[in-house]
This record gives sequence, C-alpha cells and structure tokens, in this order.
Amino acid sequence: MNYLIITALLLTIELIYFKIADRYNIIDRPNERSSHTRITLRGGGILFYFGVLLYGLFFGFAYPWFFAGLTLISAISFADDVRSVPNRMRLLVHFVSMLLLFYQLGLFSGVPFWYLLIALVFCTGIINAYNFMDGINGITGGYSLAVLLALIYINRIQTAYLEPAFLYAVFLSVLVFNLFNFRTRAKCFAGDVGSVSIAFILVFALGRLILQTGDLTYIVLLAVYGVDSILTIIHRLLLKENIFRAHRKHLYQLLANELRVPHVIVSAGYASLQLLISAGYLWLGRFHLLYTLAVILLLSIAYVAFKWTFYQRSAAQ
Repeated sequence: MNYLIITALLLTIELIYFKIADRYNIIDRPNERSSHTRITLRGGGILFYFGVLLYGLFFGFAYPWFFAGLTLISAISFADDVRSVPNRMRLLVHFVSMLLLFYQLGLFSGVPFWYLLIALVFCTGIINAYNFMDGINGITGGYSLAVLLALIYINRIQTAYLEPAFLYAVFLSVLVFNLFNFRTRAKCFAGDVGSVSIAFILVFALGRLILQTGDLTYIVLLAVYGVDSILTIIHRLLLKENIFRAHRKHLYQLLANELRVPHVIVSAGYASLQLLISAGYLWLGRFHLLYTLAVILLLSIAYVAFKWTFYQRSAAQ
C-alpha cells in the first residue's frame, strides 16, 4: 500500500510541476546542437529527488548525509535549469555534495587523502558524464531503469547493501518519469536536475555495494554509458574541441540525429544492452574481472568500428 501511495504522489507531483514549469517558462528550446525540434518542458527529472524524499517520509531517513548531499546537488542543478549558474559555483556544490555522500559511505574513517581525492574526481566525473548522456527521449529514464533493476536484484538475491524501500522508491520515480519522457513526443525532459540527481543516487548505491563487497567490477553496471562517454571525450580531445561545450558526437546522437533512428528505439537499445551485460555479469559469478574487461573491450571495439565507418561514409558523400 505504501508503494501505491508513493506512486500516486509521484504522479501528482509531476503533474503539478508541469503547471509550474509552464507558468514560469522552464522550457528547453531546440538549437543546432539539440536532438529535439519542439519546445519542451525542462526539469521533469526533479521527480527523482522526490522519490528519495518520499522514501524518507514513509520509511525513515536512513541516509541523512546522503540526502543532504542530494538536496544540495538537486537544488543547484534545478537552478541551472531555470537560469544558468556559474561553473565554479556549480562545481563547488558538486564537490560538497560528494563529500557528504562520502561521509555517509564512511570513507573518512582511516582512508588516505589521495584515495578520497581520486574517488572525488572519479565520482564527479560519473555524474557529469551521466548528465552529458541525457540528450534524447527516454535515454536517461530507460537506462536508469536498467541499472536499478540490476541493483534491486543484487540487493534482494545476492548481497543486502541498502534498504530495499530506498531502491523501490527511486525505481518508481524513474518509472513515473518515463510515462512522460519515454515516448516519441516527450512531455518533459529530465533537465540537469534529473540527470544529475539520478546519477548521484546511482553513485551512492554503487558505492555502498562496492564497499560492502570489495568488488570494483560492479562498475560494469554502468558499462554502456561509461564507454560511450569516455571514448567520446577522447574523440573530441583528438579533434581539439572544448569537451565542456554541447555537441552531437555521442554514438546515440549519431544514431538518432544523423541516421534518423527513432529516439525511443535508440534509448531502448541502450537500456536493453546494459540489462544484457548486467545479466551476464550476475550469471558468471566468480569470473567478474575477466567478464568486465571483456565487456569494456568489446564495447570499445564496437564504438570505434561504428564511428570509423560512419565518418568514412560521411567523408565519401
């Protein structure tokens, strides 16, 4: 019954937000770098924050420092959706939020400073990469569902590392968001508040899992996004481009924009591929390291082969 009430509240909150976004003109206007052609409401992913908030209200705030960090990073991201926030201020809030998350994870207990520094850079990089990958209808919501399904399975069947209600509430928030975003004509986009907050949540969940099991290979649960993000950054660096500027060089962008594959098909493909990779990882058991390396290698080869073929054909035309 609690989950039914939470779902109803999430749906109500989203519909109320649409009225607010429309009233105050919180919209995404298409430009030459966009993958959409229609003016669309921005910031619908604020629902992910409310998913965690409702979890706390119904089941208790088991992770207060994490929630404080999520509140900060969601607030600055929403502010950036409404009106551009200076990069330094946004980065400062991201770092403070990550430190609160690390405190919740217990990383300040006898951990060397350099370890914290590496973790800070790495986790902040994951959050920003997740944000950069949010470019077509359904990709953030669909991919997040795929990751959450694996996390829920692990928590229920293999290793209990989080309160189950936490993962269920987040899953419901993403599911409700997808009702309005995972469609040919999206009612809303996640916005920075959505992509950044769900990335922050997933980093926390993965962090708890990795620290409890001591197995870093669980990062394979983000393999598809990770390979696309890292290799796209390398590609842009080779082209001497500013990697912080908007672009259309991610593999999913080429599929959706240049090859005209429908957004929902591309998004479903990314989510399905990640689900398949996660299922293989969980099935293989003790061969986690070998499997993870093989997945990263194969994804990288596929990425490079696709881009090489695409740009060769484009140059020939």
